[in-house]
Amino acid sequence: MRVLIGDDEGQRGGGGDLTDDDLVALYAAPRTPWFRVNMVSTLDGSATGATGRTGEINNAADKRVFHLLRRMADVIVVGAGTARAEGYGPALRPTVLVSRSAEVPEALRRAEPGRVLMATVSHAERLDEARALLGDEHVLVLGSHRVDLGGLRAALVARGHRSLLGEGGPHLLRDLLDRGVVDELAATVVPRLVAGTHPRITDGPPLDVHLRLHLLLEHEGTLLGRWLV
Repeated sequence: MRVLIGDDEGQRGGGGDLTDDDLVALYAAPRTPWFRVNMVSTLDGSATGATGRTGEINNAADKRVFHLLRRMADVIVVGAGTARAEGYGPALRPTVLVSRSAEVPEALRRAEPGRVLMATVSHAERLDEARALLGDEHVLVLGSHRVDLGGLRAALVARGHRSLLGEGGPHLLRDLLDRGVVDELAATVVPRLVAGTHPRITDGPPLDVHLRLHLLLEHEGTLLGRWLV
């Protein structure tokens, strides 16, 4: 893995292949709190493979950065539907599920207390069930019908989480960008074409968000970028 574009020479991490320590330095947040969202897509823009999972399109380079960013984060934020589709289990860091229904995916129902949090709304049909499964203190009610994503960021920071990592899906990323909550998009483009009809990394009503390229890495045709919002 090598640096193609960096904001300064200090980002280049030496002349050889980048070590994990190099990557930690390259992906360091410029300040905290910091909300980074990590996504992957194919060269023709698909965020998933044929069965609707990102696991069908990511590769070794993407997985390396994916796991690095998880280790660097204090908490992982993900849409409950994405967690369900991707088969999320308990992670190294606490997982915050964003859901208007408050339904906890099956694979996360038996996690240790505090490993899974729910960000939901007061009208959620599974609110009582989520509280029973996760504990009242781990269910964040943020709004009546739509999750207040700015409020979610503030609530997580107030709990001591300074490095926030979002992992989608496309609807949640679109809404996070629309609310001005995201500081950075870490986007991987894998050298594959899949055609068909698949979601992009953002999905929902139109928006127009300008990003600034901060870092671009390359490994065997895979491009991994940091785009600052």
